[in-house]
Amino acid sequence: MTQQKTGGRERPSFTDQDALNFHAHGRPGKLEIQATKPMATQRDLSLAYSPGVAVPVQAIAADPDLAFELTTKGNFVAVVTNGTAILGLGNLGALAAKPVMEGKAVLFKRFADIDSIDLEVNSENPQEIIDCVRLLGLSFGGINLEDIKAPECFVIEEALREKLDIPVFHDDQHGTAIIATAGLLNALELTGRKIEDTKLVCNGAGAAGIACLRLLKSLGFRHENVLLCDTRGVVYKGREQGMNRWKEEHAVDTNARTLEDAMNGADVFFGLSVKGAVTADMVRSMAENPIIFAMANPDPEITPEEVAEIRGDAIMATGRSDYPNQINNVLGFPYIFRGALDVRATTINDEMKIAAARALAELAREDVPDEVAAAYRGQRPRYGREYLIPAPFDSRLLSAVPPAVAKAAMESGVARKPIDDFDAYHERLAVRRNPLAGMLTQVRGSNRQAMKRVVFAEGEEEQVIRAAAAFSQAGLGQPILVGRNEEIERTMDHMGLSAREGIEIVNARVSDRRTAYAERLYVRLQRQGYLLRDCTRLVNTDRNVFAASMVAMGDADALVTGVTRNYAAAVRDVRLVIDEKPGHRVIGVSLIVARGRTVLVADTAIHEMPEAEEIAEIAVEAAAAARRLGYRPRVAMVAYSTFGNPDSERSEKMREAVRILDRRKVDFEYDGEMGADVALDPDLMASYPFCRLSGPANVLVMPAIHSASISTKLLKALGGSRVLGPLLVGLDRAVQIAPMGATDSDLVNIASIAAYDIGG
Repeated sequence: MTQQKTGGRERPSFTDQDALNFHAHGRPGKLEIQATKPMATQRDLSLAYSPGVAVPVQAIAADPDLAFELTTKGNFVAVVTNGTAILGLGNLGALAAKPVMEGKAVLFKRFADIDSIDLEVNSENPQEIIDCVRLLGLSFGGINLEDIKAPECFVIEEALREKLDIPVFHDDQHGTAIIATAGLLNALELTGRKIEDTKLVCNGAGAAGIACLRLLKSLGFRHENVLLCDTRGVVYKGREQGMNRWKEEHAVDTNARTLEDAMNGADVFFGLSVKGAVTADMVRSMAENPIIFAMANPDPEITPEEVAEIRGDAIMATGRSDYPNQINNVLGFPYIFRGALDVRATTINDEMKIAAARALAELAREDVPDEVAAAYRGQRPRYGREYLIPAPFDSRLLSAVPPAVAKAAMESGVARKPIDDFDAYHERLAVRRNPLAGMLTQVRGSNRQAMKRVVFAEGEEEQVIRAAAAFSQAGLGQPILVGRNEEIERTMDHMGLSAREGIEIVNARVSDRRTAYAERLYVRLQRQGYLLRDCTRLVNTDRNVFAASMVAMGDADALVTGVTRNYAAAVRDVRLVIDEKPGHRVIGVSLIVARGRTVLVADTAIHEMPEAEEIAEIAVEAAAAARRLGYRPRVAMVAYSTFGNPDSERSEKMREAVRILDRRKVDFEYDGEMGADVALDPDLMASYPFCRLSGPANVLVMPAIHSASISTKLLKALGGSRVLGPLLVGLDRAVQIAPMGATDSDLVNIASIAAYDIGG
């Protein structure tokens, strides 16, 4: 594959060899299995296998439902194929389908944290496939059928749905139908059409085409307003050639016999057929504001460029990522299974599919977060003719679609484990998407009770406005934006933000509090070379100084800044206005969440080369922050050496800091000096039985800002962990400084920490 430009968008650039290298590099394929329980000692092995495994075996034998609690079953999906309809490549056999099925399993994990395994069944006999999957079905919580040709796919799915009490979902059918329906709902809304009056033509009577029509009719499309076409033309009542019971279901009384006849006056075209099936004349004959979903892969029935040359009022979608409105199944199956698994649904029914489609449609109408804009190379899509469907990398999909599917399963009576608390369920989904969310659950719960006033100093920046809106909508507090009213409101209009309730705007240049702020600042700085006019100018022109003054004088409870100014400069601005808390030291603490563990690292922002006394104080502040976040602090003084080995002069200050803490008789666990590996690995720590820590450290105090900053940034860049911070601790008021260029979701997290005030 080579680089191409289509419709002003660049297609991904790679060669065939690139694709082969990608799959062959390192560990061949795209999957591996990792143990979720420790396998480090003889006791671990005894519990994992014999004799300990006998206990869950007997429990499941007595109560089969316990398999969901004691094994992977409840979060485990099989991706099954026989390779008879691989992508757009046709029948290439079961083994050739394996790269696709592995890819599907990877997407389950990436987007919905569902474990999955691919099963390639070497048979074209539907009954053999049915028997194979039925006999293996107890192993899984769901079955995803893939790339099986029609009509065999209908037979296989129907039989398995009858024989198994877990969801069976043929994604080529229903995934395409759900995503296309979501896009169509928004296209109908944009063109002012009603479902019951809309005339639709579907070209392609295979798995996806039939599934689309079934779902659309469940949604409210009238049978007589929907025409199905195949390679022989219109599927009409009385036709004999090329018919089967699935096509017969959609046969209508009509005089139309060809696709060209059917397209005349049609409002909507669904294409699930072949390249070039739609002509210019067909497009001309369609109704005003036609909706054309040309979903044939890899090349659509007609391209957006061709349609644009014919008429300018059409709305288009395709199956390709290089055009707007991609009908991409990854928007559906991970999240649909997530919701179904979480209520232990016995099936995935029409109600659940419609709920998923509506949730997708509604999400597309919401403002787009920064991470989605980044996927579009900084071009932020907005709901309209070229953005009908959410982007695949929209992290909000996991919090939007599964709850809708779960509720529909409960309401339609197919949920075996109903969800009692959907607020808690949303929190669990957020943790799956972002490990930091689990740590922040306590913080956000407190914020919703307190409803603190949080001032965002850089209120004219788009991502700051977006964060303030999200902060308000989540009920985390009352945001205040500092900036010019007209500029902020113009940006809000440009962003399409209609809900402004709860967001206050304060213009420093016209605020009636300017004089009071300047006078207070003058009292603080007059013996540091500042005149009153200097302080007045700072208050009027420096938003950090103005916002910090708001917090200092009680007009706001917390401050967030840093998006447009480097961290050190922002700290200097704030320190002009706000002092250290009496008896405390200002430090920076970074939170690292990795593999279910949270570790605080200090000092990552303020002290470049602290001495032993300062290190002891940093430990005290970091321990207090950990306690404020709900952790029992276990503090490790981290160094190159571990308890004197190898002997290192530079480690002496860490040893001295421990002695200082001994004299202070602090009320938290601490020890050192020790290497980071010893601090975090219980097996290594066991080699030092005299170590005072009762378990792995959750607070790491670094010997210098260099080691602290390098280690946290390295972890963040390598992936596999989430890093929040540095967070300021020790100021007399709640202030947090975001990294430059922070996204809106980062800012919401930082604003939550600010409102919670981890400095206490």
